[in-house]
Amino acid sequence: MSDIVTAAVEALNAKLDGRGFDGVAKFVIEGEGSILVDANGARAGDEAADVTLTADSGTFRQIIEGSLNPTSAFMSGRLSIDGDMGAAMRLGGVFS
Repeated sequence: MSDIVTAAVEALNAKLDGRGFDGVAKFVIEGEGSILVDANGARAGDEAADVTLTADSGTFRQIIEGSLNPTSAFMSGRLSIDGDMGAAMRLGGVFS
């Protein structure tokens, strides 16, 4: 597991603040690895998910830090989403 994935898992768990997520989402950080977010929080993994969000490490970092809105990232082509758009929208609330 890369240092970027490890740091991203920690940052996501801090954002979730013990709440978990209603569904299963996978973040694919290009060239680094994958993170799953579910009712138990965030962890490194590459299992099946309801929605998969893919971005480069810089875009993902900006979304986590709050300097880039996930919707803006999607609309500008910096974030791709495959699967349940409703789950993606619910997950977007974690980053607000």
